[in-house]
Amino acid sequence: LGERLIVASVQESIDKGRVREEPGNPSRNRLQTTTLLDAIQEHGFDAVFGGARRDEEKARAKERVFSLRDEFGQWEPKAQRPELWSLYNGKIRKGQHMRVFPISNWTEMDVWQYIQREEIEVPSIYFSHERDVFRRDNMWLAVSDFLPPKDGEAVQRMTVRYRTVGDMTCTGAVDSRAANLEDIVLEVAAARITERGATRADDAFSETSMEDRKREGYF
Repeated sequence: LGERLIVASVQESIDKGRVREEPGNPSRNRLQTTTLLDAIQEHGFDAVFGGARRDEEKARAKERVFSLRDEFGQWEPKAQRPELWSLYNGKIRKGQHMRVFPISNWTEMDVWQYIQREEIEVPSIYFSHERDVFRRDNMWLAVSDFLPPKDGEAVQRMTVRYRTVGDMTCTGAVDSRAANLEDIVLEVAAARITERGATRADDAFSETSMEDRKREGYF
């Protein structure tokens, strides 16, 4: 397509001394914010597109489709603009930018039904497979070099799948036999907790952990 691919990495932010890894915490998820904000400033982006949905987490339910960020990349829920009749105000001042969420009003079910209808190929990690896991923070986390189990955390071989894919140090698997799209649609229909609430340990630090991170500039 002749497009220019721009990659910003957390490792580069660490190497430059912009962020530091927390001792004893293997997750780099929270460090992404600085990397993101630096890239937006360096390249002068007016808008950044994301795939977040309102049904994922209560803080994201406060988002607009066009979500204003101030000169420091911060989010203030009370400063969001009304979007009546799907009319969006994209005007920004110098230094501000928009986070744009085109599928904000979709649900997890909408996503899977769309994938099923359009016959879109998705990574196999979304379907059931066998994996060594252990229990932590009420989630099944995968055994890896980045996240070894602690004393007392028993490793089990289980059939699991991932409802969402993210940093493996804080993204949990779910006990599942859903091996195809039809199975996943049925499983999602019966689910009573969102995929993020069920599988993201980084959202479990506090009741407002996601909102706090978004205020700091997290996607």
